[in-house]
Amino acid sequence: MPIPSTDEMVLPVLQHIADGEIYRRLRIINMITERFSLTEDERRRLSDGVTMERPLEQRGLIERPRTGYYRITDLGLEYLNQNSEEIRLPDRNTENRVDSPASSSGEDLRIEENTPAPEELVKENYRKSQEGLAVDLLKRIKDNTPTFFEKLVIDLLVKMGYGGSREDAGRAVGRSGDGGIDGIINEDRLGLDVIYVQAKRWESNIGEPPLRDFVGALDGRGVQKGVFITTSNFTPTAKNFAERSSKRIILIDGKQLAQLMIDHNVGVSVEKTYEIKRVDSDYFAENTENS
Repeated sequence: MPIPSTDEMVLPVLQHIADGEIYRRLRIINMITERFSLTEDERRRLSDGVTMERPLEQRGLIERPRTGYYRITDLGLEYLNQNSEEIRLPDRNTENRVDSPASSSGEDLRIEENTPAPEELVKENYRKSQEGLAVDLLKRIKDNTPTFFEKLVIDLLVKMGYGGSREDAGRAVGRSGDGGIDGIINEDRLGLDVIYVQAKRWESNIGEPPLRDFVGALDGRGVQKGVFITTSNFTPTAKNFAERSSKRIILIDGKQLAQLMIDHNVGVSVEKTYEIKRVDSDYFAENTENS
């Protein structure tokens, strides 16, 4: 099952540490793993994250005597007694007070559970950066010549592992005079099979007729595999035709093309590399188990 939400973990965690003793974070993780039947990968992601304890600690339900260890607070015990069957943390920007000694100072015990973690903000900014890069790549491709686009396509396929070396692929590409074929490239380094390539640097969407011409060209040469690449998109009828064709036709639209270029470093270069690190709680935790 998926990793439980914070709301789902509140009650089990508070019940598990309700005796007031200090519990190592690893023991709490193990309890949640067993309680919700998590896989090893889910357990690892839960352990790497901070969504389990942060809302409880921010609300004052638990405290951290030292790194990697937690203990229920008086407020947590009172909240547990008042909500013995179900505990749900308030939504974002919802103010919730509990009249108890722990909150007598009048501080606003507000939980921003849905506030993105720094790691999530980095991921979102990275996604936006990639989207902007993809748009820029397609614009530059369209500003260049059709010949440049065909060369780019071969460079990409070579980087993806087709055709052997760039020199081998270059010799394999040629004008056949057939409007349905722009290039020929080996499927593997030994040249045991070939793939015919069609590259359309179009603004309008690719419909069914160009695909019919492409399949006809493949059929005339006894070839079973082809890749049709465009800077635009394919219409639903074109996609349906490719799926029903007796040939193995791979369609790559502009969005996929840009992403493949980014993934295989074609037309792009690495500007900066950042490492996201976190505190290793197990390193700072003592070897002795409490409770």
